[in-house]
Amino acid sequence: MMTAKADISWTNRVVLVVARIWITVRHPALILRFVRRLGYLPNPAAPETYHERMLWRKIIDHNPLFVTLTDKLAAKAHIQETCPDLRLPATLWCGPDPADIPPALFDDDVVIKVNHGCSMNIFVSGGQPDHAAIVRQTKRWLKKPFGRRDGEWAYWPIKPTVLVEKNLCLSSGTIATDIKVYICSGVVCHVWAEDKLASRSHLFDRNANPLPGRDPDYPREDQAMPVHARLIDYVRKAIAMAPRLAGDLDYIRIDFLVTDEGLFAGEIAVYTGSGYSTWGNPEITREIERRWHIERSDYMRRNHRGTARLYAEALRAKCLSDHHRADKPLPTGSSGA
Repeated sequence: MMTAKADISWTNRVVLVVARIWITVRHPALILRFVRRLGYLPNPAAPETYHERMLWRKIIDHNPLFVTLTDKLAAKAHIQETCPDLRLPATLWCGPDPADIPPALFDDDVVIKVNHGCSMNIFVSGGQPDHAAIVRQTKRWLKKPFGRRDGEWAYWPIKPTVLVEKNLCLSSGTIATDIKVYICSGVVCHVWAEDKLASRSHLFDRNANPLPGRDPDYPREDQAMPVHARLIDYVRKAIAMAPRLAGDLDYIRIDFLVTDEGLFAGEIAVYTGSGYSTWGNPEITREIERRWHIERSDYMRRNHRGTARLYAEALRAKCLSDHHRADKPLPTGSSGA
């Protein structure tokens, strides 16, 4: 029988019900989008599933570090300070106006990016695209707010800036182009290795053992990446290095770029898949849910006052109750199925 200490009181239940109604009424567009994408009505006040926790992070957990990690320029400085032995793609220029990019930079293979969003990259090779086309495109990006539709708060405070990076020669076709490590409170949950140019991938556990199942970007079985010793070696190196960058964050994804020279730092993803990612192997989601303790989040570690304090205490009691149930031995004769 559950102890009184681990149970959640009637008062806390009422607080969480009221909080759920308040959050739902205040953020109807996010709730409706969640329902459309995932097919069920979420509880953003007392999240249990992986997707609900991502929604809770968007609405409630506004950790200032998330802004640093989401800003491509600030994240590079953070990575350099936290893990100085990890190489970074060289920043050749940055500034607010793409018209000021030195034309000589276009003589080499470079990547033009903006720091306040995702999937906004221009790969320059042999002087193409030309300077005028790059200026037009990046100016449009600079005016475009990112993350509003999906409630990805950490993008909003970033001051938009253009940056030019040296284009790395990624190991497409031989190893991978990216290795992404999912971590909860310093514990690796799983690893996603992908070859973006060849449109294939593979999943691994925290010990670099291949996992069954597919990922959201390459869902077909014929998109499975061949597993060989060199790939596993790179995955192990990413697993060893990622917790240093993750620190004590309750949940984060650390990305690495893969070259024949070794691993380079990629992005740090706060809102993985905008909160809607699914995997072909349901055990991957369950492992994140087992490891992701939102009571270790920045919001839950803060000292709150008034109604926020009531809510935080109620949610903490709910988390304690859930952990108690999860750790409780099965009754005699139960199969656990």
